[in-house]
Amino acid sequence: MSFTEEDTARLRVFVDANVLIRGITYPRFPYEILRHIARGDIKLVLSPTVLEEVRECLTQKFPQHLGDFEAFLSMIDYELVSDPTPDEEEANIDLVRDPKDVYIILAAVKAKVDHLVSADADLTDVDETTEKLRRLIKPLKIGSFLSEVMGWSSEELERISKRRWVELKRPFWAK
Repeated sequence: MSFTEEDTARLRVFVDANVLIRGITYPRFPYEILRHIARGDIKLVLSPTVLEEVRECLTQKFPQHLGDFEAFLSMIDYELVSDPTPDEEEANIDLVRDPKDVYIILAAVKAKVDHLVSADADLTDVDETTEKLRRLIKPLKIGSFLSEVMGWSSEELERISKRRWVELKRPFWAK
């Protein structure tokens, strides 16, 4: 990869719950973002609601991975920023297609992060429905973040695009 630690050490990145959930449950692009975070290439920025969503989803759908998520969190230094107030959310309800995603944009913008990474098309589609939010912040899809920001080549991305857990000796958090 072409990035250097000096280039990325200052990157503060807010990730949506879906990135964390997918990174813990599948060893593909989101997993690699988690690995960058664990190596210190990226400073992870989260809000309490994102943490709550991840834990709730893992508990309900992937209970076998809840311990993995907690192990990941215990090995990193992340920044916890406040959620927007209900009044702030209400005032910005038309910011995105899905009103339940307003808090993500507002928390990321308020935290003045360098990047917002998400797998949610309601945030990452580049069309009229995201025009207003893109004036505040440029949400990136996971693969786009890895290539455009972290310098991954298309060959590197292709190599992991269909990777399975059996191809890894063990997840990096299970040392």
